[in-house]
This record gives sequence, structure tokens and C-alpha cells, in this order.
Amino acid sequence: MSDTGSLSAAELQAIAPDVVFDGGDLDCGSGLVLMIRENMLKAPVGGVLEMQSSEPTVADDLPPWCRLAGHKYLGQLPGQNRVRYFVRRGEQQQAQSGGAQAEESALADDKARAKAYVWRLRTRSTGHQQATVYCRNFSWMLGQSASFEEKDAHPSAVEALLGALGGSLATAYATEAARAGLEVDDIELTVTGRLHNVLAHMGLEDGDPSFAEIEVKCYASTMDDEAAARKAFETVVARSPIAATLAKAASLNVKFSVV
Repeated sequence: MSDTGSLSAAELQAIAPDVVFDGGDLDCGSGLVLMIRENMLKAPVGGVLEMQSSEPTVADDLPPWCRLAGHKYLGQLPGQNRVRYFVRRGEQQQAQSGGAQAEESALADDKARAKAYVWRLRTRSTGHQQATVYCRNFSWMLGQSASFEEKDAHPSAVEALLGALGGSLATAYATEAARAGLEVDDIELTVTGRLHNVLAHMGLEDGDPSFAEIEVKCYASTMDDEAAARKAFETVVARSPIAATLAKAASLNVKFSVV
């Protein structure tokens, strides 16, 4: 969806952007705005930033953000597996806000707020061997501490932690692959974990209840360069707060294969 006053497709095609960057599949609420601000500072006042994105919600969220930030949304063009968005760095915003230093200060403030952000959850015991976790507009249930059955009503906390590790790497890898221009058709991860002493976890004997080892295997379906696909996954693992934290506490073995 384009803003009123956007340029025509022919006019957009004629633009030679000053800065181009790929936002992958990030939306405006998951760090994309920080990336836009950072790259906008690289463009001269009155210059044009081209941001490429495969996230559909950007089409609705970017124009109003440009108005609030004092930049001019110029429009969009279809690209290869993504949309090309064009934004002119605002001269009015530059004059009113005190120049480049003010923009740099605004970016620094955004980064400081991001670094200081605290995730908040609350959990209640909501039944026999059952707890409910509440976070923002979400809630999910966890079951008993440990189970050796094939089926249960809810996952255990241990399974939820391992699932969070696998889920965070899967979604982050999809984003990183998109930003790297890699066409990955399918991503699947298996995660296994073993405790030093599960009986200590269950209160049946003394011992160390912590994880002894965790293994992650990522399988990516792609026809692109395997080395590039592997490097993108290694980047994601290095950036993952969950992987980095678990690696300090247990043996974390990560493997990657192209299928």
C-alpha cells in the first residue's frame, strides 16, 4: 500500500539510491526501525535510502513511521523475492532537529532503550502438574518437571527450554538467509539434551540437575552455496542469547547440513 504523494513506478525506477540495505523478513517491531535509522544516517540530507524487505507488514508500517520521523516515503517497487522501499532523508527534520547530531543522538537513544529492555513474564500454578506462563498477549502451559511418557497434555519446562533454543535459531536463520540473499526452501532443526542427573532434578537423589550436553542439528534445503548457507547459520548461533547462555553452562554441539 502506497502513501498519497508517492512517486510513480517510472520515477522510482529512475532513482539512484545513496544507500541500499536489506532488511530481510524483519518487521518494524523487531529491530527493523533501528536498522533504517542506522542506514539513513549514511545518506546525505535529501538523499534516498532504498530498503529491501520480504516482510508484508512493512508496506503499511513504513509510511507512517516516515511521517513521524520527518522523512519522505517515496513509494515501493517489486524486487526479486522482496519489495524495494524508497525513503528520502528529510531536510525539514534535519533543520528542525538540530542536524545530524540530533539524528545520531536519537539513534543512540533507541539503541540504549533496546539494550535496557527487560522481558517480563508471570507464571501461575493452574492445575495438577500444570503451570501457565503469561507474556504480553500470549499464554502457554507447561506440565510436570520431567516425564518419560510418549504423550502428555503439556511439555515440561526442560522441553520448553530446548524448544526455545531450536525455535530461536530457526526463525533467526530464516531472517539471516533472506538478508544474505540465500534462497532456503526449508529449515528444520532437531534439538536433544541430556541432564547430568535427572533423578536429582526429580528430587529422588542428590546430584547435579544441570544440562550435561545439548546437541543442535540444522538441516537446510537450498540450492545456493553451501559455504554461504553454513556461514549464515554460524552467524545466527553466535548472535543467539539462548545459545550463548547455554554454551556457558553446558556442552553445546551445533551441526549444520544442506539437504
